[in-house]
Amino acid sequence: MKTIKKTKMKRIILLLSVIGIFTTAAYAQTKDEKEVADAVEFMRKAMISGNKADLEKVACENLSYGHSSGKIQNADEFVEAIVNKSSVFVTIALTNQTIKVVDKTAIVRHILTAQTNDGGKPGYTGPCPPRGNGIHHYHFKLFALGVEKLGLGPGASVADVESAASAHAIAQGELVGTYERK
Repeated sequence: MKTIKKTKMKRIILLLSVIGIFTTAAYAQTKDEKEVADAVEFMRKAMISGNKADLEKVACENLSYGHSSGKIQNADEFVEAIVNKSSVFVTIALTNQTIKVVDKTAIVRHILTAQTNDGGKPGYTGPCPPRGNGIHHYHFKLFALGVEKLGLGPGASVADVESAASAHAIAQGELVGTYERK
């Protein structure tokens, strides 16, 4: 009787060990995901340090950089805003990060919480340009659509949205606002 219990116990322990190994393997990052995670961390540190060379290593000219204010920048504008200190990150915390790599495309989602010191003032100052920085242009593209939804997924780029909206537009226009702080 004791031998049967010991044998059953050994089988259960072996089974749990095998399950544990497969579970760990299923949740481990792939090599590609690890490389993307490292690049995200490098960018986080570069955004805090404001080091132009580091920012240029990770900023991509094929991407746009969108902000919670609605402001969209290309890579050069994004880097310059951090380097010239019109956008200063004191701290950046990334939580709930997920990384998915499909072929040569990586999708990274996370919650970014930051302490900023934009324009020399703690907190976010919005799209208002710094004093003496010249005239800034704010572009708003407006589309009257003939469909209720564009049918795009959450990972759609700005170009994808514009293309889909243009294809279904009944009318469209662009509003350009300018502002300068002297």
